[in-house]
Amino acid sequence: MIIISVILQSFLLVSMAFGGGSKLAGAKNFVEMFESLKLPQWFRVITGLVQLAGAVGLVIGYWYPTAAAWAGIWIGITMLVACLSHFRVKHPVAQAVPAFVITLIASTLVVVHA
Repeated sequence: MIIISVILQSFLLVSMAFGGGSKLAGAKNFVEMFESLKLPQWFRVITGLVQLAGAVGLVIGYWYPTAAAWAGIWIGITMLVACLSHFRVKHPVAQAVPAFVITLIASTLVVVHA
């Protein structure tokens, strides 16, 4: 189970660090995504900070597994809101799939640490 946990944690860590950093840096694709979601750009920055906070929790989780579980909950809720945001503006389901997959991975991490 430890190997599965480390793999899930590492995948989520890279995903959240890259996604959060790109949002904070104002990457064109994220700026356009937030425009299509009809969300203000300041919310993109907040979302980036939330994702980086989750990444920090995952790093701490390598030494304290409870922190990884809480980070998994944090990330799962964040990505669930991302899915709902896509559905709210009637995007094709395919655009919500990455967020949904990350939600499932974060949920699995929480179960592994439970």
